Amino acid sequence: MCLWRGKSVNPTPGAAGRLICCTLLAAALPLAAQDLVIPVKVNLVHIIATVKNRAGQLVGSLGKDDFQVFDNGVRQDVAVFERETNQPLSVALLVDVSGSTNQDLKFETDSAVRFIRALLSDRNPQDQVSLYTFDDLVTQVHNYTHNIVSLEAMLRQIHGSAGTSLYDAIWLASRDLELREGRKALVLVSDGGETTSKIDSHRALEAAQLADAVIYPVIVMPITNDAGRNIGGEHALEFMAEGTGGRAFLLSEGPQLDHAFSSIIAELRTEYLLGFYPHDVPLTKESFHKLEVRLKSPELRASARNGYYGEAEARTGSPAEQVTLKPDSRKKR
Repeated sequence: MCLWRGKSVNPTPGAAGRLICCTLLAAALPLAAQDLVIPVKVNLVHIIATVKNRAGQLVGSLGKDDFQVFDNGVRQDVAVFERETNQPLSVALLVDVSGSTNQDLKFETDSAVRFIRALLSDRNPQDQVSLYTFDDLVTQVHNYTHNIVSLEAMLRQIHGSAGTSLYDAIWLASRDLELREGRKALVLVSDGGETTSKIDSHRALEAAQLADAVIYPVIVMPITNDAGRNIGGEHALEFMAEGTGGRAFLLSEGPQLDHAFSSIIAELRTEYLLGFYPHDVPLTKESFHKLEVRLKSPELRASARNGYYGEAEARTGSPAEQVTLKPDSRKKR
């Protein structure tokens, strides 16, 4: 169990979601006075995408040639392609236990149990789920595991409390996901309220993008009319879902959770994995690269993250001073 695990809330871009940077060190020539270091960068950018037709039905039968990927407006060659990928899946399940969710908390926990059972029962045995709760504090109540019984026992024990640190929860869970391999998703059950976070929605989204995590907010609205609802929180979660290639679900009552969870599982099971090595990409002073995934068929629409953190134009000095964010930088800290 952890309450922020003693970390100060000062997130900085640490790893560029799924960038793989290799540095080759050449030994010095026998007569050289000092070592000669030759950096060679080979960056593989991964994109997880789902595809739907105009009717909203998932499409899982496309080939590599059906996709076009653009990095800062420049088309890239798709070097890695997997359909319905079997890469291990890590899911951070975040449950809002603030006072405002008390009415629907039982529906939320019961449905979350069914979600975990369906997700882990008949798929890759390396798939794992971690459970977080948040009120005014964020608590990781169970680390990543494939043990359904253990996760269910912890879900049955959670109860409502005080304020809501929604963005803090997304940031912390994303930082944990950043260190994990394979596919990553963040499933969040909340009413969209936000009262006590130490960071804002933009930093929370940045952390999710750095982790390569797809966000699926499941928003249970206790009030259906605009008056009294947390419209700002709902819009922020929808924005985060769109920015990471996920999808937001707005529900009017707790019993609708099962349908939302089933839809999330269906999307996770029909994902495409695309990978490319960036080339001829115009750099800007910002390290955030804009990504776009297009499909050849106008009848189809792809959902994928809208960018990643990579190389930026050097503000001063020579091109050698340009920096590439590395996925293992947090592991070395």
